[in-house]
Amino acid sequence: MSLAAATRIARREIRGGLRGFAVFLACLILGVATIAAIGSVRSAIKTGLAAEGATLLGGDAEMSFTYRRATDEELAWIVENAEATSEIIDFRSMVVVPRADDTERALAQVKSVDDAYPLVGTVDISPDIPWQDALAGSDTLPGAVLHGLLADRLSLDIGDTFQLGTQEFILTARLDREPDTAGGFNFAPRAFVRTEDLANSGLLAAGTLFTSHYRLDLPPNPNLATLEADARAKFESTGLRWRDSRNGAPGITRFVERFGAFLILVGLAGLAVGGVGISTAIRAYLSRKTETIATLRSLGAERRVIFLSYFLQIGFVSLVGIALGLALGALLSILLGPLIESVLPFPANFSLYPIPLIEAALYGALAAAIFTLWPLARVENVRPSALFRDQLGENRHLPAARYIFVVGLLIALLLGLASWLSGSPRLTLWFAGGVIIAMIALTFAATGLRALLRRLATRMRLRPELRWAMQSLGRAGDATTPVVLSLGLGLSVLATVGQVDGNLRNAIARDLPDVAPSFFFVDIQRDQMPELQADWDATPTIHNVETAPMLRGVVTRINDQPAKEVAGDHWVIRGDRGVTYAGAMPEDTKLTAGTWWDPDHTGKPQISFAEEEALEMGLNLGDSLTINILGRDITGTVTSFREVDFSSAGMGFVIMMNEAALAGAPHSFIATVYADADSEATLLKDVSEQYPNVTAIHVRDAAEQVSSLVAQLANATTYGASTILLTGLLVIFGAAAAGQAARTYEAAILKTLGATRAHVLRSFAWRAALLGAAAGTVALAVGLTGGWAVMTFVMESDFYVIWPNALLILSAGILANLLAGMMFALPSLANRPAQILRARD
Repeated sequence: MSLAAATRIARREIRGGLRGFAVFLACLILGVATIAAIGSVRSAIKTGLAAEGATLLGGDAEMSFTYRRATDEELAWIVENAEATSEIIDFRSMVVVPRADDTERALAQVKSVDDAYPLVGTVDISPDIPWQDALAGSDTLPGAVLHGLLADRLSLDIGDTFQLGTQEFILTARLDREPDTAGGFNFAPRAFVRTEDLANSGLLAAGTLFTSHYRLDLPPNPNLATLEADARAKFESTGLRWRDSRNGAPGITRFVERFGAFLILVGLAGLAVGGVGISTAIRAYLSRKTETIATLRSLGAERRVIFLSYFLQIGFVSLVGIALGLALGALLSILLGPLIESVLPFPANFSLYPIPLIEAALYGALAAAIFTLWPLARVENVRPSALFRDQLGENRHLPAARYIFVVGLLIALLLGLASWLSGSPRLTLWFAGGVIIAMIALTFAATGLRALLRRLATRMRLRPELRWAMQSLGRAGDATTPVVLSLGLGLSVLATVGQVDGNLRNAIARDLPDVAPSFFFVDIQRDQMPELQADWDATPTIHNVETAPMLRGVVTRINDQPAKEVAGDHWVIRGDRGVTYAGAMPEDTKLTAGTWWDPDHTGKPQISFAEEEALEMGLNLGDSLTINILGRDITGTVTSFREVDFSSAGMGFVIMMNEAALAGAPHSFIATVYADADSEATLLKDVSEQYPNVTAIHVRDAAEQVSSLVAQLANATTYGASTILLTGLLVIFGAAAAGQAARTYEAAILKTLGATRAHVLRSFAWRAALLGAAAGTVALAVGLTGGWAVMTFVMESDFYVIWPNALLILSAGILANLLAGMMFALPSLANRPAQILRARD
């Protein structure tokens, strides 16, 4: 009976239209649309990666080995299971262009291939000549294809020659696009040559840093899971890494998943900001319905009937807002799809995806319920007499305990859903905690601001316009709290992003050159190391040189159990890692636990492990590790933990072993050289001319690449955070619109008492500026705290206030609220006082 009566009342109310729900709908639509659009883009990328898995990978499956090529047994297995195969060798090297006036050099990511490459897809080159002809070259020199960026950097034209190691090549074409881009981010542009043409280059000697990839073209409908299990059972202990077309680009997929989840959390923060507007809009709507509610109560309507009738109305409006938000989000992702796809370095298939829309609808429904239930439930605490006196808006009682319990349950459900769908409960809870702390801080700030302004307005001699503004903001019924909450939360996210982005860029551009070496030199052969070391020691512009033997190994077992079962998906065991050895303990080594081995130790291999990574993986002194190096398993005991600092961009190894354990394996050396900036060109020239096989990596060039990537991520986050600010602006405009009647009455009173229109306008401007400044100041404090926390505890780096970003946030708060306040203040001044006061009576 109650439901039927409530439904009739709700239906009659809805017939009057959705007047009063504009801000409610706008906030809900924008929040749902943001989450739906982000989720749709994420699904489009995942679908594109799945559909193009074989093309991105370069085959149906890939077997990779570090520092070596496949053995006869491994090749036999590949031939037995594949219809066709292609071998690719990937490494870094210097491209050298000798000229009469000077010799130019640049780092390249070299991909040497065989005649079967590419198994899947096509390589786009300019001019459009057959691929095999491009690599064949001329009658006297083998051919090479360089990325346009690399060719332009070295001023190379088609037909020009250059050197890789000691081998000369002729440039036959420029690379426009390579199909197999699943390898991810490269620090250098691509260069293509044939593997057989590198035989006399000196670049693929034993122990040099390269990775071999074997692409497999399998029979139709292969059972990839079975093949993977068989390959791992036979060769994982020899250092095999396996990928297949089910997830051709796991690194990209993992990045898209995590970053997409983070952006959805940013969207949820926007929905929280919109929730402030939703709650304010519902409170204002119910205040306008005082006469209707009072009439219903007088006619005998029960509290639950009134509650249920308005719950049904608001539920209907919520469904409308969610539906419009889903439509807008899906439409935006499809319309912007071509633009997004054009800037992505990997494929995306933009279409209508139901899963992200369902996810956005669930988030929208939960947020709408959370932020409408609280103000709606408070209607039960109001007596009919109070309703007749238009006192609904002044009701400050808490809702009944059952409503508080339901709101808490809905919040827990929202956080649980976000944790599950994001796949990162820890990130979700940290993010939610930050948003909640920010909202609590902003709420207390709004309350404190009202109290402070009330005191200042009565105790200080101020200009009348400023005193009026303070008195108005100090009233409990003013829109101070929702404005500070909505605007402050949006600015808080932007401030945090701006501080983290600025600190990361400064750390790369300003701090890194002070502590980082000038060059990494890799692929130094063992017999070259003494002469190079002597040359560097005799060079006055070189301040410091660090050298170490360099091998790569895969941690396969921990305490005789599969490493992944012990350490999970920790980055150390996710692929191959740098491994070195030493006899006596190096000078700069800082042991944190355990003891160093005897310099002449020849017994069972001993291992010194990086302390921080050991703690993360759960390693203890005495644990055994099995590391596969060049196809051979080496099992050693962890005898010490070391302090390893990767932030300096210098030399750091997670795994270090005693000399006898590794010295007999084929390997090369690496060196980090710290030199004066103006001597770097001479240093590079000397090394490359005397040792053409040695590859130099310029740290500043690498830092620029990282800085560019950080900037792109920060921009994407800023775009997501901008929706929060936009939602906050909607709340501000809604609050300003809701308060227009009060401002009109206030203006009429002031003008009746002798104030001019200019006085009243300045008072309104002061009010808006003070409120915006308060929101911006609190947002700045939250942003600085958040930025400090991220840089200190996540990035483990120093934090400096980026003042341009900070002042921009403060200015944005003042300007945004001033604009909204003035838009609704001007019409309030146009009415005549007598007309307003007579209508009020």
